[in-house]
Amino acid sequence: MNESIAKLKNALASADCILIGAGAGLSTAAGYDYTGARFLKYFSDFHARFGIEDIYTGGFYPFPTRESFWAWWSRSIYINRYAPLPGDVYADLLHLVAGRDYFVLTTNVDHAFQRTGFDKARLYTQGDFGLFQSSRPHGASAEKTYDNEESVRAMLAAQGFTFAADGTLLLPTDGVPAMEIPTELIPYCPDDGAEMTTNLRVDASFVEDAGWDAAAERYTDFLAHTEGRRTLLLELGVGMNTPGIIKYPFWRMTAERTDVTLASVSLGTAFVPDEIAAQSIVIDADIAEVLRLMV
Repeated sequence: MNESIAKLKNALASADCILIGAGAGLSTAAGYDYTGARFLKYFSDFHARFGIEDIYTGGFYPFPTRESFWAWWSRSIYINRYAPLPGDVYADLLHLVAGRDYFVLTTNVDHAFQRTGFDKARLYTQGDFGLFQSSRPHGASAEKTYDNEESVRAMLAAQGFTFAADGTLLLPTDGVPAMEIPTELIPYCPDDGAEMTTNLRVDASFVEDAGWDAAAERYTDFLAHTEGRRTLLLELGVGMNTPGIIKYPFWRMTAERTDVTLASVSLGTAFVPDEIAAQSIVIDADIAEVLRLMV
């Protein structure tokens, strides 16, 4: 691995432009684990009652009531969007690209890049846990999203949770949170009256608001800006859930340009096609360890 990291350091140092493609594996490396102790700390009651095994699959569970649905989702949104970042991975990555000509394309919705200090004008995301949208966007709600922190906090307080000074979500003092929120806290869109949902790219109803459109335009401009410049495509923790957003475009760009180097770093999912192997650096390892060694 040391030889591969040395190659990556050299590629990073010599690059004129750096395009980061970040998937779920990056946030997992940062401590946003969707299983194990973190899951059981906040969802042991849902595990016991419904047999849910992790935070990700729980998001697809057919909860019996809307009140229990939002009890689940308010916890998931908060710990993965508003609670303090559990590790230094994003800070280490920022240290490596600070002052450089970089851009970030990410499918992660935890807002960790912006919360760590990455330039908002250099980010293009595919949703945000911190935003609601109408579940049936149309008319006035068709291109609008809505900040949800106040609503989410109210749902959690109704379940008995409290918040530490640093934003950490604290279990009720008796350790038994409610598994439903009051009906009046179910969020509805102020513009069309439909129930709210998360602003995640799960189907064709995903709302691309004005901020998203502006970020998409900046991303297109950055891609054009890299033409003729030595470009490092730094793929971090990208799997095959949504390969059309990051992985396939990165492969295609590497195949089409001789001035591009692709670095794929991930634990268990780092690979590239043989056709572009000569232009690629593949590191199958824990991203947190790789970034620590590079810093």
